[in-house]
Amino acid sequence: MKKPVISGNTISIPSNQEFLADVDLFIEGVLRGYEIDESVIADIAISVSELVNNAICHGNKSEFEQSVKVCLKWINRKVEIYVSDHGNGFKFESIDSPIADENLMKEVGRGLFIVKSLMDSVDFKITPEGTTVVITKAIQ
Repeated sequence: MKKPVISGNTISIPSNQEFLADVDLFIEGVLRGYEIDESVIADIAISVSELVNNAICHGNKSEFEQSVKVCLKWINRKVEIYVSDHGNGFKFESIDSPIADENLMKEVGRGLFIVKSLMDSVDFKITPEGTTVVITKAIQ
């Protein structure tokens, strides 16, 4: 894969940060089709961007031939977004708290903290094929 591929409510990109803007435009476009408030769209887009960046850098180790897939589902006034990579996963509990005194000045390590604060739920599914993070947001 050399460029983003869109099929319905799914986008797949090569593991390269240059395609983050493509994912952002895709997510925002799909969500605007559901007439969701712009502030909620922004929260979801920030969360997806953080997860895709993690999938590229940590899951796929920035190996261009690996892909990151983002799938959006709309179910009963709830948005579910699946971000999948080919990585071996991780233990969420082992991540240092970004609000602990010793971590306050670090420049990295806040992505999942931000996602958990913006979304209603964040779940991790780790399989032999890779890792999928599922985020959900109820829409009022």
